[in-house]
Amino acid sequence: MLVAENIVKHYGNLQVLKGVSLEVQQGEIVSIVGASGAGKSTLLHILGTLDNPDQGGVRMDGKDVFSLKGSSLARFRNEHIGFVFQFHNLLPEFSALENVCMPGFLGGRNEKLVKSRAEELLGMLGLSNRLQHKPSQLSGGEQQRVSVARALLNNPKVVFADEPSGNLDSKSAQELHELFFRLREETGQTFVIVTHNEELANMTDRKLVMADGQL
Repeated sequence: MLVAENIVKHYGNLQVLKGVSLEVQQGEIVSIVGASGAGKSTLLHILGTLDNPDQGGVRMDGKDVFSLKGSSLARFRNEHIGFVFQFHNLLPEFSALENVCMPGFLGGRNEKLVKSRAEELLGMLGLSNRLQHKPSQLSGGEQQRVSVARALLNNPKVVFADEPSGNLDSKSAQELHELFFRLREETGQTFVIVTHNEELANMTDRKLVMADGQL
């Protein structure tokens, strides 16, 4: 479902990625581990079309994603890719429900259907009684679950997670990890997760180790 071939990336004179290739199957949960500075987040950002490679390509369901430019690429990202970051990036002035709705509203989808889907996801994640709470009124674990619901709103082909439990206490981290696998069972969701959490990495279908810009 996801294929990256010979991804090369420089920042100035520093070569961060040195010809990285990988394949991810539909419904697979893959972790990417390695020391800080190994290139994990850079790879994730390129796979998620947030950054462009200097060389190489990325295909999703056979589509060359970097053949798309500007608003076409943004639309593709909105419709097919979900993101969960270490810092949940929730908008503080909006409720949990409104935050989850954002990708749907940005995609120009029907407001009533978007809200219904957001409520369904928040319910599935145990947050039915927190719909109108602002991020500051939620615990760290709850905020991260809101960000997972937001990532899932448009039924993406793949969710990219960058250190998703890095800011959570051990109990909340464990709950988040179990959530990923429950979502895979219930919805067939595909996850690619960059993590320093060995426990999470060892739970995944495959653990890819990154060192010095290579897998």
